[in-house]
Amino acid sequence: MKNLSLTAAAGLLYLLHQDFWLWRESRPLVLGFLPPGLFYHAVYTLAAALLMAALVRWAWPDHLE
Repeated sequence: MKNLSLTAAAGLLYLLHQDFWLWRESRPLVLGFLPPGLFYHAVYTLAAALLMAALVRWAWPDHLE
């Protein structure tokens, strides 16, 4: 069940990477200086890093250690 959840999270993150809904948006600026697409990508990068940490912690094969 744990591996299925992690696989689903990776699939969802893959689908969310295609942020076609922010392609033409440049206003309003997030935090006063970031375009929405750049802010989305920064948050996406943090989510991808957290997912990778979870994958390494819970889905890494034991025989490789």
